[in-house]
Amino acid sequence: MKIAVPVKADNSIDNHFGHCAYFKVFTVGENNQLISEQIIPSPQGCGCKSNIASELTEMGVTTMLAGGIGEGAINKLALNGISVVCNCSGDSNQLLADFLAGKIKDGGESCAAHHHHHEEGHVCNH
Repeated sequence: MKIAVPVKADNSIDNHFGHCAYFKVFTVGENNQLISEQIIPSPQGCGCKSNIASELTEMGVTTMLAGGIGEGAINKLALNGISVVCNCSGDSNQLLADFLAGKIKDGGESCAAHHHHHEEGHVCNH
């Protein structure tokens, strides 16, 4: 299983998916043990208009643990077979550990419930 996380330079989850410094891609084994970690440079510009979804799919990513993320990016990831867990925060490695331990659940309706719109039409958490 491969899990991607949009992060800032300090290794914490970026609250704006499309503006993250880079993506960490964790490869996890059958017993939920971390096998490897890879850094993927973030494309310039808006995440929903970039090719990051298809690039992550080609790498085998099936889950995105995200903070603030707009509907366009969620839809593009979904079209590429990547499910999104919204409203995540904190250190990316601790987040992965919590997710694998079952402490982080899919944001579902809370993805939309905790968003507000920016003037450029993006949606993100704060």
